[in-house]
Amino acid sequence: MVEFETLRAEKINFGRNNFIEIARKKAIADNGTNEFISISRGYYLPDESERFKKSLTIPDEEEIKKFIANMIIDL
Repeated sequence: MVEFETLRAEKINFGRNNFIEIARKKAIADNGTNEFISISRGYYLPDESERFKKSLTIPDEEEIKKFIANMIIDL
């Protein structure tokens, strides 16, 4: 069994009721832990609760984070 812990999360709203969340998370399993970055898109329900639609996880490696950030800026 794997448990997930959110270490830090930042969110920005866009459109009528959408948001993007970028979070640092930790997966905790019997055989060890692993930290990763999660980029998720979601929306708010009428009762203001959150629902996540899509998510992308990337390894917490400096080279990969820099590559993604640079590619987004350059596009």
